Amino acid sequence: MASRILVAEIGAAHGLRGEVKLRSFTQDPMAVQDYRVLEGEDGTRTFAIEGLKPAKGCLIARLAGVSDRTAAEGLRGVKLYVPRDRLPAPEDDETFYYADLIGLAVATGDGRMLGKVVAVHNFGAGDLIEVEAGSGGTVMLPFTAAVVPTIDLAAGRLVVDPPAGAFG
Repeated sequence: MASRILVAEIGAAHGLRGEVKLRSFTQDPMAVQDYRVLEGEDGTRTFAIEGLKPAKGCLIARLAGVSDRTAAEGLRGVKLYVPRDRLPAPEDDETFYYADLIGLAVATGDGRMLGKVVAVHNFGAGDLIEVEAGSGGTVMLPFTAAVVPTIDLAAGRLVVDPPAGAFG
């Protein structure tokens, strides 16, 4: 399991006083402020959210120590993480963090191994899992119940029913 979980990403500067657009990856977008101090991707920088408000398609955040547009512009694209132990435990066997899927084996219902999960993406039209195929290259699959009917974290695998031709 991942030791840190991606919870948000800083977007463009908003206004002149250092606010930034923030894309939250938490189930409740406003919950990102509940995690207090967030860590940058490399773990060397920390960010505290001092204020957060909803806006069209994003959140607007005021971060401690960021007081002007120039400083805010320099943060664009920074991914924000929280240590896993500060997150609530999944409530049941059917609840998980997307980070838990990375590295899982991917197989068909009849047991044919297809590869392993290397990423989970959302480009705006729904979640996709990226599978590193055993034959080389990667394949993107819709992360839906129809395409991924079984997630078995204990066994370390996903069972998939990929669209015809997805794996060659």
